[in-house]
Order: sequence, then structure tokens, then C-alpha cells
Amino acid sequence: MKITVILASYDSGHFHGGMGQGPDALIAGGLVDALTMAGHDVTVEDIGRVGDNQEREIATGFAVCEAVSSQVRLAGDENRFPIVLAGNCLTSVGAVAGESADAIIWADQHGDLNTPETSTHGFLDGMALATVLGLCWRPMASAVPGFRPIDPSRCLLVNARDLDPAERQLLQTLPVIRTECPGVGQATEMLKAAGAGRVHMHIDLDVHDPEELQANRYASSGGPSPEQLRDAACAMALAVPVVGITVSAYDPAFDAKADVPPLVGQLLNDLIATIEGR
Repeated sequence: MKITVILASYDSGHFHGGMGQGPDALIAGGLVDALTMAGHDVTVEDIGRVGDNQEREIATGFAVCEAVSSQVRLAGDENRFPIVLAGNCLTSVGAVAGESADAIIWADQHGDLNTPETSTHGFLDGMALATVLGLCWRPMASAVPGFRPIDPSRCLLVNARDLDPAERQLLQTLPVIRTECPGVGQATEMLKAAGAGRVHMHIDLDVHDPEELQANRYASSGGPSPEQLRDAACAMALAVPVVGITVSAYDPAFDAKADVPPLVGQLLNDLIATIEGR
């Protein structure tokens, strides 16, 4: 497969800070080599610095989304499959826009469903999925080229277990599909029945059980092992048409043994093989 890996090395508006170091660390850890050895034609595009370099979380976060949208759309124009490596989950707004995605699989220990009205932390990334679903930051998101909010009925939330009270309350009112790994089959059938035609797969690496793999400073007990996540992701990719992938939230400072990059390589190689074989 022809693949474009897109680097978006920002964390909360800071270039190469915190989880913004993750994309480069994944590349240095052999991700491109792993994909190439599996027979794929891989190019790497780095969005670099964006915006006015003032490193303001909100403005810079959406500038990153705009740059990612452009790179993803260019990849699609060249019949290349986009894989976005991002520091922040909000970046999936740009990927969804560039792919013209109409459905999303969101694997994350967090719901990312806060809004400015409900957030008690003021963390923009905690509003990432809410933004994708059109629940907040609408003017900023609408300025991202190609962005259209995804209907909550075509959202599959995987292994979200660290939820704020307002997120739990919201999920009682939204038709978001929820599941855990393993056991994604029925949920994926529901996503298909909801009309998912172009699915973006978002994987926040802190979805894993921190006893098995810790990717950043956020750790909540439970979650899948790397093997369970790979199996679930491939089962979902076999059932619905995945048109792009985002891998986010890797902070190498919390990975002293550099366990994460090879596991991401295995995950992506298995996913791409599944997508090719559909």
C-alpha cells in the first residue's frame, strides 16, 4: 500500500513539547522501517510549525488541524493512505476533514466529551471528540477545510473508562456506540448499520492497560493489552471501511524502555494488512 505518515508534533499548543515529542520518537523507533519492510511505499510529511508561533493552545490546536487536513487531502489525491502521528487527540478533527470521513472509531481511556461549559480542567484535548461530533468549538472547527461534524450515531467509543460526571451524563443522551476490547463485533455491526461509509480510526495510546503499556502520564486501570487492541482494531477494520488512522498521545518520557514504537509498528502493520485485504 502507498502510505503517507503525517507528523503533527504539538501538545497543547507547544511544538515538540510533552506528547508533541511522540511523533518523532515513533519514527526514530523504527515505524517507517517496519512499514517499509512489510512491503509498503511510505513517505513522511511533517506539518512543522504552524500558526503565528505564539503557542496558544486553542488557536494553535486548530491551526494544527488545518495543516493536517491539507496534508491528508493531498495524500488522498495521490491515492495514499494517511496515518497521522499526533501529540493531541484534537488533531483528528483535521484528519476527519481531510478524509471527508462520515464515521469515527475513537479508542481512548478518556471520553474527550467535555465542552467549555462542562470542563473543570480547561484542557482542550478533553473536548476533542466533542468537537469532532459538532458539540463545541463549532466556529473554529468549521474553519478547518472540509470539516463536517460526525453524527454521534456513527461514533464508536472504545474502552473509555476515565470519564468525568458531565461526560457520563452526556453519554446517556447521545446515541454513541460503546464497547470494550475484546468484544467489538456487535458494536461494529451497529456502526455499519448506522451508515458508516468512510471511517476514521483514532487511537489514543493511553487506551491500553497501563500495567501492559503506559504511553503518557495519564493512567487509569483496566483497558486492553497491546494484543487485545490489535485484535479489536483489525476486527473493526475488517467490518467497516477505514479511510485513515490517527495515533496520538505518546510521550516518550513515560516509556523508559522504548516499548511503544515497535508495538505501534505491529499495530499499524496488522491494521494496514486488514484494510488491504477487505
